[in-house]
Amino acid sequence: MELISSAERNRLFDRFHHDAFHLELRDDYSVPDEDGPFHQWLAGRETDHSYLEPWLRLVHQSTARGMSVRRVRVVTTPPTPYIRWEHSITELNEGAGEDIRWLPRHLLPADLTLPFESRDWWLYDDRLLAVGHCDDDGRVLGSEIVDTPDVVDRCAHVRDQLWALAVPTASTSPEQTMTTQAQEALQASPTASTTGS
Repeated sequence: MELISSAERNRLFDRFHHDAFHLELRDDYSVPDEDGPFHQWLAGRETDHSYLEPWLRLVHQSTARGMSVRRVRVVTTPPTPYIRWEHSITELNEGAGEDIRWLPRHLLPADLTLPFESRDWWLYDDRLLAVGHCDDDGRVLGSEIVDTPDVVDRCAHVRDQLWALAVPTASTSPEQTMTTQAQEALQASPTASTTGS
């Protein structure tokens, strides 16, 4: 299986024009023995957010030309320290133009089967997928490109289903990611039953 790098994946934004959607399914993206921004935050030290600048520029450039950049973060409640840290810096992403929503894991529809063995993925313009692969320690190995029409269509359906259930960052807090809005969206869904926590 051929994988592309994160830099190569980001260059896909230049090939598409309408929508880039990311599904995030993990509760912790930290890497053992790595003293990165998350570990600095965890230790109560001042965090330098300059590492985000290339990504924020890419999002700003993409949204400035009319492209939507969206993501749904499926999270366990109560949230892990990593998710609380992510929540604390989400305003930086959204300030660049990203639209980010959150969905408690226990509200995933019971009949939903997530593609790719629950790996994260990007979907571009309902035409192409970049599926993330990591090693056992969580280090990013790269992304697998998938353009099989029925697989892309399945992921587009999952995106639309989860987007309708998830709630904006402004309606959540680090400790309480469940909201009345999410409950109402779930109850209005044709498949209102949910999985266990």
